[in-house]
Amino acid sequence: MMLRRDGSPWLAFALVLAAGAACAALVALGNPGNMGVCGACFLRDASGALGFFSSKGPKIFRPELMGVVAGALVLALARRNFVARSGSYAAARFGLGVFMAIGALVFLGCPFRMMQRIGGGDVSAMIGLLGFVPGVGVAVWFEKRGYSIGRTTPAPAALGAIGPAFFVGLTALFLGGVLVGPGPGVGGPPAHAPWLQSLGIATAVGAVLSVTGFCVVSGARQVFLAPKRMLVATALLAAGYAAVAMLTGHFSLGVAGQPAAHGDHVWNVLALVLVGLTAAFAGGCPVRQLVMTGEGNGDAFTTTMGVLVGGALAHTLGLASSGAGTTNAGRVAVVIGIVVVVAYAAAITARHRADSTAS
Repeated sequence: MMLRRDGSPWLAFALVLAAGAACAALVALGNPGNMGVCGACFLRDASGALGFFSSKGPKIFRPELMGVVAGALVLALARRNFVARSGSYAAARFGLGVFMAIGALVFLGCPFRMMQRIGGGDVSAMIGLLGFVPGVGVAVWFEKRGYSIGRTTPAPAALGAIGPAFFVGLTALFLGGVLVGPGPGVGGPPAHAPWLQSLGIATAVGAVLSVTGFCVVSGARQVFLAPKRMLVATALLAAGYAAVAMLTGHFSLGVAGQPAAHGDHVWNVLALVLVGLTAAFAGGCPVRQLVMTGEGNGDAFTTTMGVLVGGALAHTLGLASSGAGTTNAGRVAVVIGIVVVVAYAAAITARHRADSTAS
């Protein structure tokens, strides 16, 4: 993974820049504003398509999900380095995924979409960084003191195939007309690019994210740690998005009128504190979890399923925000999530420190 090893990072930088541009191209083709690819939002949409919630909210299969997973899977198979992996702390990974989704849907976007929103000129997302980066920073502080989500180890190939098979199954249901998705005769909200273009572009993005090892959370970590190549790549993702957004007329600098966004700045910040904490503690944001799922990581698939269920709960319980702003229930959920996640991390850290001292 180019951004996670020694050597020249310039090719990786160019690939991530292109990935940002590809996300903006999906918006130009019809996806919601500043939402070329969003792990939390699209998994929420899939949960709605599966009937996991009946309340108001998007209920549509997004081919980008299959694309990101397929891109990582095909690249791993082509390079002959597909290795199924799994580890421990499955319940924690699932729970972190649930809270990650809740925080993302109060903010209205995962960290990967946050950078697209920034690239599109959304000032409220820029303000949200004031929560995301410290949230990741707190996780780094715990990690330096012994926190760990558990290491993955090689596992039977069948385990690594479960995650990709799940998304293949969703795609088959979509193609068979069981799940609603972008296609002929499907109109109205939510917006979507043509499904073949969505699938193709997202597959390329998934391959890029896999070969480079890119993750927005890792970029935020490098505010506090060296080296800084992932941090530079994160800025380039937004720059690539901005360039195409400007060329296609989808760039708008400001707070008011931004697509799928709101101006409750305090709660944007706090929601992204929760997202930063959970994503760092779980080892990656929702998009990174999708990529690792395609690479055969069973733990990442567990976290991904937590995000999917968390997206459903966010709508069932009225936690998700809208363009009109946050909800009271969503605010309470964010505060509870921060308290629960920090308490969990403190308990795990204390246990690991005690074990280390005893040994």
